[in-house]
Amino acid sequence: FSRKRGIPLPGSTVEELLEHVSYKTPLTLTKFLEKFNLYMPAIAGDREAIRRIAYELVETKAKEGIAYVEVRYSPHLLANCKVEPIPWGQKEGDLTPDEVVSLVNQGLQDGERDFRIKVRSILCCMRHMPSWSPEVVELCKKYRNNSVVAIDLAGDECLKVDSSEHRKAYEEAERCGIHRTVHAGEAGPPAMIKEAVYLLKAERIGHGYHVLEDPELYKELLGRKMHFEVCPWSSYLTGACVPDFRKHPVTQFRKDQANYSINTDDPLIFNSTIDKDYSIVKEYMGFTEEEFRRVNINAARSSFLPEQEKQELLNTLYEAYGMVPSTS
Repeated sequence: FSRKRGIPLPGSTVEELLEHVSYKTPLTLTKFLEKFNLYMPAIAGDREAIRRIAYELVETKAKEGIAYVEVRYSPHLLANCKVEPIPWGQKEGDLTPDEVVSLVNQGLQDGERDFRIKVRSILCCMRHMPSWSPEVVELCKKYRNNSVVAIDLAGDECLKVDSSEHRKAYEEAERCGIHRTVHAGEAGPPAMIKEAVYLLKAERIGHGYHVLEDPELYKELLGRKMHFEVCPWSSYLTGACVPDFRKHPVTQFRKDQANYSINTDDPLIFNSTIDKDYSIVKEYMGFTEEEFRRVNINAARSSFLPEQEKQELLNTLYEAYGMVPSTS
């Protein structure tokens, strides 16, 4: 795609590109986010690239043995029209955020058909661009019965921006029954998690590791069975947690029987699959088959699927694990 569009990349082969884009030793979250600048200009604004990447992501997840996946992205970061500012230094084109969602949906649905797994998507608001958030929630509403299941807020938690537009978008999402998750407490303090839960009415928390620094908040969220989307390899590479996996917050989550799941995060930059994250918690935290089953049941129960589809997913897992369905 970069050659076709005349956009230079820091490498002429996949292997060379990965040497620049991927990494294996910790960087700050801000430095990690800068990695997107290396390849996004070659993808954004290209209809074929966007649809194909969505399709191939489903293929990749099917090969990993995934039964259901919720993928997330920012439509505005892939557009070059009706988005201000136009991202990645692109010239203005004719691809709107709305059409981006349609293209991603096409790719995901074609992948579902061909690779026989279930896939849904979550549309991201970006912390540094509050002005995009009203449209994000409108796109969630428009495509809620067409692959899209939720809204997210992602980006650098340390940025000081007016969050009123994010709040309004989340209020509208709640009003319309659109599911809500928020990246919070990844690199930021527990106050970000409080904002996500109390102000944005999040149903799940992306990462949330720093909740342990506020025992009272943590105790309350345990009682509410708040779901934490945990990404061990990501938290190591972004410096969100101490580099010793044996001291990772998920060890405390496990001890307290918290509601959490094990996930991949940005698989291109982190050059990872779900096996990578599973192997980390197995090797360094002593996860057993029983714990993996519990975590995946948690993930299914906390998924953003409609209730009937959620129950079908749970039944698939119960059957695969040889379990008797729990009524709790």
